[in-house]
Amino acid sequence: MSYIVAEGRVPLQGTVTIGGAKNAALPILAATLLTADECYIENVPQIQDVLSMADVLAALGAELRWVDGNTLLVRAAALTTPQVPNAIATRMRGSFLVVGPLLARFGQAEAPHPGGCAIGTRPVSVDLKGFQSMGAQVERQNGSYRARAPHLWGERISLDYPSHTGTENLLMAAALARGTTIIENASVEPEVVDLAHFLNSLGARVYGAGTGIIQVEGVEKLHGTAFRVMPDRLEAGTFALGAAITAGTVVMDAAVAPYLGALTSKLQEAGVDVRVDAEHYVVRTSGALKAVDIQTFPYPGFPTDLQAPFAVMMTQAEGESSIHETMYDDRLHYVEELRKMGARIKVRGQTAIVQGPTPLRGAGVRALDIRSGAAVVLAALAAEGRTLISDVHYIERGYQGIEVKLAALGAHISYSDSAAEAPAARPDQSPAASSRGVQTPRRDAPAEAQPGALTL
Repeated sequence: MSYIVAEGRVPLQGTVTIGGAKNAALPILAATLLTADECYIENVPQIQDVLSMADVLAALGAELRWVDGNTLLVRAAALTTPQVPNAIATRMRGSFLVVGPLLARFGQAEAPHPGGCAIGTRPVSVDLKGFQSMGAQVERQNGSYRARAPHLWGERISLDYPSHTGTENLLMAAALARGTTIIENASVEPEVVDLAHFLNSLGARVYGAGTGIIQVEGVEKLHGTAFRVMPDRLEAGTFALGAAITAGTVVMDAAVAPYLGALTSKLQEAGVDVRVDAEHYVVRTSGALKAVDIQTFPYPGFPTDLQAPFAVMMTQAEGESSIHETMYDDRLHYVEELRKMGARIKVRGQTAIVQGPTPLRGAGVRALDIRSGAAVVLAALAAEGRTLISDVHYIERGYQGIEVKLAALGAHISYSDSAAEAPAARPDQSPAASSRGVQTPRRDAPAEAQPGALTL
């Protein structure tokens, strides 16, 4: 087991490079199954969820090769099975995204109910109802879903709610369907738009992505492409909050700014100086933070994936703030971990009431899921003394080299393979000195995920 060790009370200072978006890379990788040609995908984050999706594609018979640290070549010329292995699928929810492409191209697909972080109920009913509307027969046996359709047909589909995975699965299925598909109440998240751009680069005809109504004109065949994944707005938001929490200054490429509207507004309301120009997105804090209230909502609302890190910032703000979670029913369990560090937070139903400012102190805490893991890392940066974070495999599912990037900004943070109080990173530590570099896969990554290896 590995741990993250951090010494807090050091302002983050400098420029950070934001990697490719996990929530865009996963459906884009799934969409490579729609063509037999090579797909050259740039800016792919080497995180555990992406490595798991690569394992899914490989298990289906696709060939994958890391061209460099963040560029992946995929060729799904001759798949050997339409069945997603249980052992891989239960690692993450994104594994279910291959069902739409498999059904569209091969007429059948079988996958277990997806796994992932334990943050609440996340059904796949939107996906399944949509497949059925397009002519597929769907049944569930022993915890797995089987879908079959000699041909998928274009249909007008109204989603029960704007599920991003449901929208993505149906977009991919519709790309090769006969006729035109209209998806109403579609997700408008930027990652859905990025998937639509990728599909169009394959030769698909997708119109209206980023609005509530998407139209897809089915085509007979798709071809290969070269494509660059969009930047990760959630990683960018995490570093923006890190700057605010530590009273520092962090600079990012301006490309992330269009996706951070709700967070930017709340940062400014809390007294954080956020400046955007043609090239840079700059977050700076010098004065006292003010308590503000948030409630999560689908994009362009405040992202549920940033509410736990935002709660950490509120522990350092003056006054009482409320964090209301509207999307997942089990997403406030991280509060207990913050309490171990001295945070004064009460939970009432789906709302966390935060009293601040509270001096945080180093403690032994756990990462409970990807985003709560980021939250305890940020809390460690604000805390007096040393913090030891366990279960960091959750963090590795969504962040590539987070400790390396933080160390480059001045944080005293490092990995340790021992639960003993390992020394924190020195202030002069360079990113290359870390045991886990930004361009390097995890040490325990499967051999097929290593750069240059070919998955057969």
